[in-house]
Amino acid sequence: MPAARFVEQLNAQIGNELAAHNQYLACAVYYDAETMPQMAAFFYGQALEEREHAMMMVQYLLDTDSRVTIPGVDAPVPTFDDVVAPVALALEQERRVTEQINALLRTAREEFDFASEQFMQWFIKEQVEEVATMSDLLAVVRRNADDIDDIEDYVAREQSAEGADPTAPRAAGA
Repeated sequence: MPAARFVEQLNAQIGNELAAHNQYLACAVYYDAETMPQMAAFFYGQALEEREHAMMMVQYLLDTDSRVTIPGVDAPVPTFDDVVAPVALALEQERRVTEQINALLRTAREEFDFASEQFMQWFIKEQVEEVATMSDLLAVVRRNADDIDDIEDYVAREQSAEGADPTAPRAAGA
């Protein structure tokens, strides 16, 4: 059974992942309203990915006979000043999630909770990818803020579907 401190923090992280889901939905809706279908699709996909991360955490807690608490979340930022703002917010969010994931791993180590430490390893790898993706996208969006067709072309070219990661933890409800 995972350490009690880890379980408490993982339940809080479920809320963080669901909040990230909602924020990405708000970003997607913004881009949809701006008639940027590639950016909208990218952020809708990111939203689903964040929800899946939350469900992976739920499944881990269920698998280890731990208490699962689905926390409430704050409303996302609903409006943006320009096409750059949602991506800048997304990068900031991914950096914050990276810190949260690192804190979970640190707690697992401090508690000698080896199973939970192993569970968190996949999320560490995932966050490296997420920060890199958002950092690159932000550079492109800033450089092409006045040419949304270039932004759309980049996303269509670079952000193709990767397929399922066979090393990913199982998600509840999947």
